[in-house]
Amino acid sequence: MEKYCFDKEYDVAVVGAGVAGVAAAVAAARRGRKTVLIEKQSLIGGLATSGLIFIYLPLCDGNGRQLISGISEEMLKKSCEFGPFDVSLRWGGTSRRNHRPSNRYEVEFSPAGFTLSLDEMLEDANVDLWLDSRVCDCVLQGDRISAVEVENTTGRGIVRAGCFVDASGEALLIRRAGGKVYYTENSQTMWAIETAPDASCYHFTGDLHINPFKFTDPEVPAGDAVDGKTVTAFTRTAWKHLREYYRANYASGKVACHENYPVHLPAMPQFRKIAAISGKTTLDTQDCFKHFDDSIGLTGDWRAADFAWETPFAALLPEKIDGVFAAGRCMAAIGDAWEVYRVIPTAAMTGEAAGIAAAIASEKGCKASEVNASEVQSALRKLNVKLHLEEVGLSSKA
Repeated sequence: MEKYCFDKEYDVAVVGAGVAGVAAAVAAARRGRKTVLIEKQSLIGGLATSGLIFIYLPLCDGNGRQLISGISEEMLKKSCEFGPFDVSLRWGGTSRRNHRPSNRYEVEFSPAGFTLSLDEMLEDANVDLWLDSRVCDCVLQGDRISAVEVENTTGRGIVRAGCFVDASGEALLIRRAGGKVYYTENSQTMWAIETAPDASCYHFTGDLHINPFKFTDPEVPAGDAVDGKTVTAFTRTAWKHLREYYRANYASGKVACHENYPVHLPAMPQFRKIAAISGKTTLDTQDCFKHFDDSIGLTGDWRAADFAWETPFAALLPEKIDGVFAAGRCMAAIGDAWEVYRVIPTAAMTGEAAGIAAAIASEKGCKASEVNASEVQSALRKLNVKLHLEEVGLSSKA
């Protein structure tokens, strides 16, 4: 009996179809590379769609200065095509959320509508999308990932590629290959879709007024690392809090059950942070406004104005594992930098850079570690992506 049911080969393989993975796959395919995007769910978009975190956070610095462009800006503009919300026509548009500065360019979106838009981007780029397909293991040649084992309804097979992008959100490939990662504690702030008395149809609501809690909550297993048991406990505890929330609302007499009830719950655990790689450069709290010669993009801080970061190419490269780039919330960013880099626009920005880098590795037939940052920077500049703070009128520190 043969070990594998299928054996496929691509130039670039991307694992995880959240916004980072979609951006990476589109970027690689647009360079003419034969690209596959492997997703364990039957939806794409990750936390933004099946996770119901339905807000596209700012691409600016809070002072009307655009920092992120490229595929991330393209996604922002597409996110509202199928939904009730509008993107501001200028930088400095008004936020719908009172707890953030009002001069940010951001928008809420329909998770289902955004899924449709992302799928069209993949289709137009000729990306081979594999849904309901879980990566189970890596095949290593020395320290280099050369293939992954994938399980789906066909059975277990193997996917080979010239270069990989780990956009899993949990550093799945790099962890399975033995790479070093960082963990941290999570808060639980529930987002869902519900009906509400003041809405003529379904109401998009964030947080549901549930107080965040850490993994030190007695209902959730202790420890910073996320394991299978933690995923279940985290999710079921959220459901318990939702039951308490609605029952309290009904008991108060503020609303009746036929006026306010849940319509759709997230189809994936709403972990904001799972695992971040230890990179050849790892961003940390003190790196805000720091200059990096190998920067592949800029970002602001979605929580406050007047902060800006350069993004080193080396933060996409694992410290000891080759043949793969990391993108999105599992790239090498810890401390406060992890809070900055885990969100939709920044994840898409790093995804685009990782996809271009993987395409270059495939084109040249070289290892990921042998890709020169200057080649990635040159490709991004041709797409009008700004790489250094000085290019947008800001000053960096040495």
